Amino acid sequence: MLMQADECQLVLVDYQQRLMPSIHAGAEAVANAVRLARIAQLLEVPFWATEENPAGLGGTVADLQPLVAGRVLSKIAFDGSSVLIPKLRPAAKAGQGGQGGNARSLPKHLQKAVPPPAPGRESIVLAGCEAHVCLLQTALGLLEEEFEVWVVTDACSSRTERSRDAAFDRLAGAGAELVTTEMVAFEWLQDAEHPRFKDVLALVK
Repeated sequence: MLMQADECQLVLVDYQQRLMPSIHAGAEAVANAVRLARIAQLLEVPFWATEENPAGLGGTVADLQPLVAGRVLSKIAFDGSSVLIPKLRPAAKAGQGGQGGNARSLPKHLQKAVPPPAPGRESIVLAGCEAHVCLLQTALGLLEEEFEVWVVTDACSSRTERSRDAAFDRLAGAGAELVTTEMVAFEWLQDAEHPRFKDVLALVK
């Protein structure tokens, strides 16, 4: 099973100013998060970012700020799924998915059939920090809501390698797919004839 760009959304979890200096290999994680955001922009994949208690941990790091402007969701809970789900799976607009106006008062043979809702983007490509806290809990929350979750391991970390690796073990056991930034890039592209192939290749080289 491969990731399909038109079925995916990207979520970047808590790359924050006062957190990242304490994160093991934090600079690499941020660099890959930047790549993911730029690739998502190029391939028109919707993406979001979260910030945990920004009053205490600061805003998103400078390298990511211009990319995620207008897409940041603040939270206090470690599990960010509750603030993300309304964006990832927006409710049907008024009149969609149900009868509008006085349709129910019409005889059945005059009522119009309601088309099924259009399929959403149910595959979530997830990266962030700390891997064993907010990233893990958000991933588990999304899995509980029956999203497919793909965790980008080289864009995730924790203060210690042990905590990061324990998170990956638990996520794999819970049903998340563990991938890398380049896996995301080339699976979203599908082939070298994609019109954005050279642009994406320049980001991952």
